Amino acid sequence: MTISANQIDERMRRFEQACRSARIKLTHQRIEIFREVAKTTDHPDAETVFQRVRERIPTVSLDTVYRTLWLLSDLGLITPLGPLRERTRFDANLARHHHFVCVRCGLTADFYSDLLDDLTLPEAVQALGQAETTRVEVHGICRACAERGPQPTHHPKTKQSQRNS
Repeated sequence: MTISANQIDERMRRFEQACRSARIKLTHQRIEIFREVAKTTDHPDAETVFQRVRERIPTVSLDTVYRTLWLLSDLGLITPLGPLRERTRFDANLARHHHFVCVRCGLTADFYSDLLDDLTLPEAVQALGQAETTRVEVHGICRACAERGPQPTHHPKTKQSQRNS
């Protein structure tokens, strides 16, 4: 799937508007990092974005790419896929099940659902390839975090980013 120039331009306009509304500087590095994600459909990870942007801006750092990607996520301009931040989790439960992930504290809990186990995948998935397993990951706010009340919409800092702050 390719992205049209018009779609990229629209994404760039939305990026500029969001930064201005949040009073965030539109630096050359931030613009190029967002443009790299906006122009592709391959869902690049931070290291891939870093390598691609570095071809245009040799002085960009991997730390800048990570911080910018999470800023873009906080602004609602991109969606992170997979585990929260750098914290990869492991699961020895090989029975068919799904996960609830708290976007505030990172709690990851199993849940079971016959309905989701029997989910019929759309033809669009078949066009991409043959599915071997289906797991649903629900992102939300756990009861403990909800009881603590509203908090900023940004993602919790990792230990690494706290050391760099």
